[in-house]
Amino acid sequence: MPPTKLLFDLASIDPGRVVLSKDEIRSLNPQRFEFEQLDRVTHFDPEERIIVGVRELHPDEFWVRGHMPGRPIFPGVLMLESAAQLCSVYHTKTLGPTGIFAFGGADEVRFRRMLTVGDELVLVAQAQSLSPRRSRFQTQGFSAGQLAFEAIILGVAVPEASVKVSER
Repeated sequence: MPPTKLLFDLASIDPGRVVLSKDEIRSLNPQRFEFEQLDRVTHFDPEERIIVGVRELHPDEFWVRGHMPGRPIFPGVLMLESAAQLCSVYHTKTLGPTGIFAFGGADEVRFRRMLTVGDELVLVAQAQSLSPRRSRFQTQGFSAGQLAFEAIILGVAVPEASVKVSER
């Protein structure tokens, strides 16, 4: 497989920068408790159609105890969920509220590095197509400067009236 083209210059990413805080992310995304998969957004550029976010991996998270016992590995499906939530933030921030932006699918998924407690996952998403009903993003995740995964994320808008969300 040919080398992956990076979506964003990694050297220009400041993972400590906060463009959108966790509270601001909560105002855009409905996920709560164990399923909040973003800690902050560090870069948002609608002209370049790019958003960058960070997901920190902590020892008290629900997946640590059972995946895998004695050697906790951050599940790939949660890497994808983290990326989908970042795409949702971009979608809602760019187009405004259109209902809940739901994870509709993933294509061309490749996991390239295992992550564990203490790692920081830097997520990059670039909008390829964007509409109020359906959007498509190229995504990549990095840890310690190395590519951890890549995927195409598809999202669909679901009217909020059809989704029950508690404790917003």
